[in-house]
Amino acid sequence: MRPGLALWGLLALLVPVQAGAVACSDLTFEGTSFTICEVTPADAPRLFLNDPEGRVYGSFSAIEADLGPLVFAMNAGMYHADRAPVGLHVEDGIVMAPLVTSPGPGNFGMLPNGVLCIGDDSLLVIETLVFAASPPACRDATQSGPMLVIDGALHPRFILGGTSLNIRNGVGTSADGSRAVFAISNAPVNFHDFGRLFRDVLGLPQALYLDGRVSRLHLPSAGRSDRGPMMGPIVGVLAPAP
Repeated sequence: MRPGLALWGLLALLVPVQAGAVACSDLTFEGTSFTICEVTPADAPRLFLNDPEGRVYGSFSAIEADLGPLVFAMNAGMYHADRAPVGLHVEDGIVMAPLVTSPGPGNFGMLPNGVLCIGDDSLLVIETLVFAASPPACRDATQSGPMLVIDGALHPRFILGGTSLNIRNGVGTSADGSRAVFAISNAPVNFHDFGRLFRDVLGLPQALYLDGRVSRLHLPSAGRSDRGPMMGPIVGVLAPAP
């Protein structure tokens, strides 16, 4: 049994949603609804920032117009006003923005932050300084922050009952790198409860915050494609070729 799975019956109501090879469900935790999508390396998740002409995609529809249908997609990290990534961004082995290791303002700079490293055979969330000390081979990677869960512990600055509430999204990974679980809240949630979702319900030892307020999910099989301002980095899974 996966870690945390025994808690689901007590804390969560699951409603399966088909999304091609990506397994998605709705659950309720501490009175808040979440949609979660589990992805494996075999699903070939990847990052999307610019089209072949160098223009920022900025939307799920722009990716689909260029590359074909997505079975799942989500915003994947913080970005500047021009939608350039704030931290590390790698696509197909090419570093498009460098790793940032210094503290700074805002959620991104609330250390420790981290990196989602997408490899051919693994999906790993890695704390930034650990990543910098021994950079792994990532086909695609995105840096964001703060970390939600670090080696099974919540970020030290999270406050129980915190009053900062937002729609939030993030990703956690299993210790063996065999799966990543992406989650988005369907109602405002604080950092502490969002981190506990990954640690206590999903049983994931590492989890990374992707963003808030601009958080969006594209899940065509559920009739969902959230709208809003143009995005920067996007993570997604393309539909298999017919």
